[in-house]
Amino acid sequence: MVSLLAALLVLGMPKAAAEPLRDNDLKIAAPYAVLMEKETGEVLYEKGAHERAVPASVTKVMTLLLIVEDVENGRIALEDTVTASARAASFGGSCVYLEEGEQMSVDEMLKCIAVVSANDCAVAMAEHLCGTEEVFVERMNRRAQELGMADTHFTNCTGLFDDDDHYTTAWDVALMSRELIRHELIKRYSTIWMDSIRGGNFELSNTNKLVYWYPGCTGLKTGFTNKAMYCLAATAERDGVEYVAVIMHGDTIESRNADAKALLNYAFASFTLCPLPEEGTLPSVPVAYGSAESVPLRLDGGERFVLAEKGGESCRFSYLLPESLPAPVHAGDAAGTLVALRGDEEIARRPLVAAAEVGRIGVWGIFRKLAGSLFGL
Repeated sequence: MVSLLAALLVLGMPKAAAEPLRDNDLKIAAPYAVLMEKETGEVLYEKGAHERAVPASVTKVMTLLLIVEDVENGRIALEDTVTASARAASFGGSCVYLEEGEQMSVDEMLKCIAVVSANDCAVAMAEHLCGTEEVFVERMNRRAQELGMADTHFTNCTGLFDDDDHYTTAWDVALMSRELIRHELIKRYSTIWMDSIRGGNFELSNTNKLVYWYPGCTGLKTGFTNKAMYCLAATAERDGVEYVAVIMHGDTIESRNADAKALLNYAFASFTLCPLPEEGTLPSVPVAYGSAESVPLRLDGGERFVLAEKGGESCRFSYLLPESLPAPVHAGDAAGTLVALRGDEEIARRPLVAAAEVGRIGVWGIFRKLAGSLFGL
């Protein structure tokens, strides 16, 4: 039987975010926009968030994600050499003018894709990882499904072409952008303002001007075609809190950047991340016929957070716990739920698990407990 502990822990935490703001709550000019917090994935603003649109070079968020994941899982190394094919060298638009047979490291390729949105480098990396761009695109679509990007389909790794079958949504762009910035490696490249390749003979200047003038900007990716108009996945971090602002189909670079700035300003002014109770402050649960009387608890998955509004009423934590757990108990066994409340409103739940092993006592131990309970021994 599950019981709710009567005492609620009032930790002075501001109230958690309510429903996301909608179209008219902020003056966002673009028809499609999303504001998401990285740690919790909570959406704070949405406008046309699930409307399908062509993403232009914001497509490369997924391209970069697959490259970074392959680096971090050891499939490739930053020092590996990538050789440009004739096909990769043929790509125009934003590029670094690779020549057929030209070689660059994975590190340089990542820099070119992240900083100047180099189409030729994106294709070269796709071919390096999968043999052909077509096979790489299959990987892109599989990864999109894994991330829950239900309204996305890729047909290329660059976004250079306005293909009717190449589409996504502001919501889905936020999902893949959030996943990408979980990898600190990408910020080595996405925060570059000016750099160069080829021994300093070819200058690179970031297409995302927020990197230069918006405090805390960590990236991430711009895009433009005549059909997609001006697109941007902008990320910024201050005081340990990071947000993703997605703008699609902006009329101009200036309006696109202004929209992203407005969303990020709203986020930093209005919200904060609040830690949940630390392991040592969590309750224990009695263990029936266990080698210990009780087992301590921890939050499942380690440190978690609740996103909360600044300056609001306090949030309270309560615990849904079983009256006891049957022995044996193994570390990691489900053991209850932490509930965050604002007033009578439940705003978040986090699972609790056993933090230690508790064995089962033998027959003699059971007899002694029964005798103790019967005769007060």
